[in-house]
Amino acid sequence: MRSQVLIVEDEPELLLKFATAVQSDPLLALSGAVPTGKAGIALLDALRPDVLMVDLGLPDISGIEVIAHAAKHHPATDVLVVTMFGDDLHVLASIEAGATGYLLKDALAGRICISIHELRAGGSPITPSIARKVLARFRLPVPPSAVAHAAKQPIAESVVATPLTEREIDILRLVAKGLSFNEVGDSLDISPHTVVTHVKKIYRKLAVHSRGEAVFEAGQMGLL
Repeated sequence: MRSQVLIVEDEPELLLKFATAVQSDPLLALSGAVPTGKAGIALLDALRPDVLMVDLGLPDISGIEVIAHAAKHHPATDVLVVTMFGDDLHVLASIEAGATGYLLKDALAGRICISIHELRAGGSPITPSIARKVLARFRLPVPPSAVAHAAKQPIAESVVATPLTEREIDILRLVAKGLSFNEVGDSLDISPHTVVTHVKKIYRKLAVHSRGEAVFEAGQMGLL
């Protein structure tokens, strides 16, 4: 079944470029292409697409509002930001609102389709320069005294705090065993869409972009 894609972009040339790219991919279908945030929200509610591609600088409301609406009312919809804004404020606000991918507008049409497929597979495609900004944001300086103190502590005494819930850990353990999202859902008696929603949250919390990275990070934290 083809993934349904809704595009919200106010620049006519880019709207056409993105729409044409989606229509040229046999695994994707264009649900709609609109130039305003309010029209995007209306189509989100009416069509419930698999993927929302959204710009941030819309003429009526902020793209952040559209993202937040999608995250709240349509959690199964993957949100891919495609914008000219690469500053920390817009990037972090988008991620906090619920975006699972972030590309700058200089991305090639082919990259757009690849990113959509990555989203549908549970990944989080991000332009490399943006990924570096996100990582840098979470790299807080640690006082030398704290580093020295930690180095003297026996490993067995270390306590690693985890941002993951018990349900997320259960899902990650099954994913680490090689189970598909459908198999994980069957094992935990939840729908595959719910599994995907949890996996996206796991990726965001661990700041990773793939199953392998998530399993590695969780292993480093002693969760698996």
